[in-house]
Amino acid sequence: MKKLIALLLAVVLVVGLTACATAAPAPAAAEEPAAAATEAPAATEAPAAPAMLKVGIINNPPAESGYRAANVADMEKVFSEANGYQVSTFYSLKNDEQLNAAAQFITDGVDYLLISAAATDGWDTVLANAKEAGVKVFLFDRMINTDPSNYEAAVVSDMAQEGITAVNWLKDQKLDSYKVIHIQGAMTSDAQIGRTAALDAEFTAGTMTKVVQQTATWDEATAKQIVESVINSGEEFNVIYAENDGMAKGAVAALDEAGITHGPGKAVIVMGFDCNKWALRELLAGNWNYDGQCSPFQAAVIDGMIKTLESGGTLPEKKVINEERGFDATTITQADIDTYGLGE
Repeated sequence: MKKLIALLLAVVLVVGLTACATAAPAPAAAEEPAAAATEAPAATEAPAAPAMLKVGIINNPPAESGYRAANVADMEKVFSEANGYQVSTFYSLKNDEQLNAAAQFITDGVDYLLISAAATDGWDTVLANAKEAGVKVFLFDRMINTDPSNYEAAVVSDMAQEGITAVNWLKDQKLDSYKVIHIQGAMTSDAQIGRTAALDAEFTAGTMTKVVQQTATWDEATAKQIVESVINSGEEFNVIYAENDGMAKGAVAALDEAGITHGPGKAVIVMGFDCNKWALRELLAGNWNYDGQCSPFQAAVIDGMIKTLESGGTLPEKKVINEERGFDATTITQADIDTYGLGE
C-alpha cells in the first residue's frame, strides 16, 4: 500500500513539474512605427536667361584710320554677347551702302540701330522707317542732318569745334603769311565738314591763302600724292592742314623725299587730327606741330543709355559731346601721349 501511494505521488509530481516547465508565450514583438512618408522636393526650374537685345551697328571700316580702329574695338568690347547683346555690324565708307544695310537691319528686327554715318545727309527715310518699326536709333561719333526726333540720342565729337581749336592755334603762330595745303577727309562726312569750316572762313576772309584744297578720303598714299603735286608745281606753301593723322603722315613722307624741313621752327607747319600715339610721338620729336584730339570712345555711354531705356527710364540728354583738346609740339609730354594717345 505504501508503495502504491508513493507511486501515485511521484506521478503527480512529474505532471506538476511538466506543467511548470511549459514556456510562457513570448510577448508579441512591438511594432516599429512606420516611417513617415516624405515627399521629394519639387524640382525648381532655373530662371530663364534674359533675352538678348538685338543691335545693328553701322560704322566706317577699321582700316580707315587709327582712330576708327580704336572706335571699332571699343564698340566690339561693349556690345558683345557677354554684355547681353546680339550684334550685327556693317562697315562702309559709302553712304548708300550704309543706308541699305540700315534698312536690312530694320527688316531683321533689331531693337537698336547705332550709326556712324559716312555722310550727313540722306538718312531721313531710313530713320523714319526705324521709328515706325519701333527700332531705337543712336548716333555715335558723327552727327546726321535730320530732325532730333528721329533718334534717341547722339554721342559725338564736336567736329566744328575741333576745326576752330586747330585754326585758332594756327593763327596764334603769328606767321607773316599763311599758304596752306588743305587735305580733306571723306567729303560730306561730319568730320570733314567740321574740320574744314573754320579754315574755309579764313580763306574767305583773306587771312590765309588756299594753295590747294583736295580730299584724300582719309588715305595716306593719296595725301602724299597731293603734296607731291604741289611740290612739283613749284608753288610755295608753309602749312599742311590734314584732317587726320594718316593723311598728315603721307604729306610728311612727300616733304621728306623732297628734302623740305617740317616741325617747330622749320619750313612747314604740319597739323593732323585724331591723336594716335605714333602721331603724338612725332610732335614730341619735333617733326609735327599740332594734333587735334578726337575721342573714339562712345560705346560705354550708349550702353548706359540703352540700359536706362530698358529699365523704363528716360534719357537726360539728347546730345553728349566728347571733351577734346589740341596738342602743341612745344608743350606735349610723354604723359600726354600715355593718357590721350590711341593705339600703340
